[in-house]
Amino acid sequence: MKSPFNIHDNGTITLPEGFSAGATFAGIKTPGKDKKDIGLLFSSTPCTVAGTYTQNSVRSPSVTLCKELVDSKSDFRGLVVNSGCANCAVGEQGYLDATETTKIAAEYVGVNPNEILIASTGVIGVELPMALIREYVPKINLDENGGDDFAKSILTTDTQTKQIAVSFEVEGKKVVVGGVGKGSGMIHPNMATMLAFLTTDANVSQHLLQNILSQSVSKSFNQIDVDGDQSTNDTVLIFSNGNSDVSITPESPYFDAFQRAISFVCTYLAKEIAKDGEGASKLIEVTVEKAKSESDALVASKSVAGSLLVKTAVYGRDPNWGRIMMAVGKTGIALNESKIDIYINKIQIVSEGKAISYNVNSVVAALGKKEVGIKISLNIGDGFGQAWGSDLTEEYVVFNSAYTT
Repeated sequence: MKSPFNIHDNGTITLPEGFSAGATFAGIKTPGKDKKDIGLLFSSTPCTVAGTYTQNSVRSPSVTLCKELVDSKSDFRGLVVNSGCANCAVGEQGYLDATETTKIAAEYVGVNPNEILIASTGVIGVELPMALIREYVPKINLDENGGDDFAKSILTTDTQTKQIAVSFEVEGKKVVVGGVGKGSGMIHPNMATMLAFLTTDANVSQHLLQNILSQSVSKSFNQIDVDGDQSTNDTVLIFSNGNSDVSITPESPYFDAFQRAISFVCTYLAKEIAKDGEGASKLIEVTVEKAKSESDALVASKSVAGSLLVKTAVYGRDPNWGRIMMAVGKTGIALNESKIDIYINKIQIVSEGKAISYNVNSVVAALGKKEVGIKISLNIGDGFGQAWGSDLTEEYVVFNSAYTT
């Protein structure tokens, strides 16, 4: 079946019509080659915005302010973001600093302060360095080709940028969806220690945009796991400025293509985050099929992807399928043990709940690949779900044992 959209090589969040971005290095992070730590995203016209946020009870004031703004009004022009400092667990000063940061950015681009949103990521317990923000935000050069610099500005322990853009045609008019994300540690549903921002030049109502984003997040960012910890700063935002002159409604013949484009971008970014887990050497993709319900499949796949015993087995190339059975069984979902089949990279190792004869060397080799697929067929329904994680290595332990020292 032909894909309903085109995937653009080197696509960024500024590919949709009317968006520009830029970034600078202010010194919030430690210096390094081509590092950036403050980014700015801007739309030439007002945007409808939808968002999802961390469910951690300890929440950065940057998240609090962002959510308050999105919940209270409909039109926005952009986003200011910093890395290196989470602006979390710093008391009332955190909210004051977040508010001032949006004002500084708004003054620079010439809009009202409540038209600029904010996100932060980095070390918890450290106040935003406002002197640096006041000095360096006005030095950011906004450009329609600035998406790559913006992507660099949100990185913390990531080893690479994570960005993509897709498009599809509507009656001769092109609709584009761009996306950028970050995250590599403190990754666990719901959401992760992650930021993700999407842009589109389609015209979409806030209510519909929120529904589409929430559905996409539930099957992408909420289905990744690196280390079982949940961040204080998770934020996913989508900006829709309507510059393509194409309106998306549930009745539109192109609604499905738009929804699939958003889902594809979210899933792509989620997998890139899981793949780039701190110390990770492999991406683990867990597929659960033929479950009693979709909900059961999502729960089971998330449990396997998040199991430390599964992660370590994959790292050590140990085909210990009992750990997979354990991770499925502990969820309490409906299942019949005697009907379970398990595959590793398409090699069946369990049939009807029991081990079968297989070539051990082939499975060990499969577990040594950069991407390891684990498929579990429960064979009691038609529910389908996927989750993604990374293996757990010695490097993760070493890295996180001295994160701030």
